[in-house]
Amino acid sequence: MTQENNQTHSDPLLARAERTLRLEAEAVYSLIDHLGDEFCQAVDLIKNLEGRLVVTGMGKSGAIGRKLVATFASTGTPAFFMHPAEAHHGDLGMIRPEDVVLALSYSGETEEVKSLLIPLKRIGPTLIAITGDTSSMLAVEADVSLDTSVEREAGPLALAPTSSSTAMLALGDALAMTVVDQIDFQPEDFAKFHPGGSLGKQLLLEVRDLMHTGESVPVVSLDTSMDEAIYEMTAKRLGITAVVDDRGKLIGCLTDGDLRRILESSDDFFDNELADVMTRDPLTINPEQGAVEALQIMEEHEITVLFIADDQHKPVGALHLHDLFREGIT
Repeated sequence: MTQENNQTHSDPLLARAERTLRLEAEAVYSLIDHLGDEFCQAVDLIKNLEGRLVVTGMGKSGAIGRKLVATFASTGTPAFFMHPAEAHHGDLGMIRPEDVVLALSYSGETEEVKSLLIPLKRIGPTLIAITGDTSSMLAVEADVSLDTSVEREAGPLALAPTSSSTAMLALGDALAMTVVDQIDFQPEDFAKFHPGGSLGKQLLLEVRDLMHTGESVPVVSLDTSMDEAIYEMTAKRLGITAVVDDRGKLIGCLTDGDLRRILESSDDFFDNELADVMTRDPLTINPEQGAVEALQIMEEHEITVLFIADDQHKPVGALHLHDLFREGIT
């Protein structure tokens, strides 16, 4: 079925967009037939990399190369981008024999990339090419060549790189993700390289990183009067206070909810004893547990504050739901 016959939009603007998307999707899908031994060789070279992955390319290929560097670097493969033109003015000094160079050029004949071939041979890194012409100079000189040839570009004049650049990016991603599988890269590893991202925070942040400590933790003893307990709750602004015994161990807590229940059921509010109105044996968490785990406990038990207890069950911190939300833990 032709693109025209398969078209679903009658509006010319939407039809043009649809045609572009279909052609680029077909170009990516066609890469499946290009996979073979050389792709496996490229994976092995990067998986067993002793140096760094150096990615290079001009123009649109260079833009894709920069994106692939970010993908490889964030998933456990040390990588950097080297501009082909700058390489001839000193940047070749960054390359070592133990490195792998990933060169991107759809034509395989880009002058700036071709001019790197002789210097690279002198330095000695392994060369992987991603190109749309397997008979090009780049493909022939490379140790491994990956084919990203496409039937046609998606633009109306078939001139601007569209389908070809999308295919190059997709094959590079496939290469990176296959390497990830081979090196057993875990979410915890990803988080180490993304400490500022939401996933990194969720995987790396522990309760001790966010909890209130010291004087900011509301704590009263069991023999504290109701008005003093309420003052502690108000002063520490967490809507709760821990209640400890004479050895400092956590035995209960007084919450805003407890206060509302007392008001509804008692005429002599301040005559109540903490022991009679507090919530006994409150949930606690260890400082080393994950912030995400703390959130799960709060949501499961519909509470907004968790006390952090040490090995002697003494309260050493408090964690409010807002502390988690503020750090993007959701």
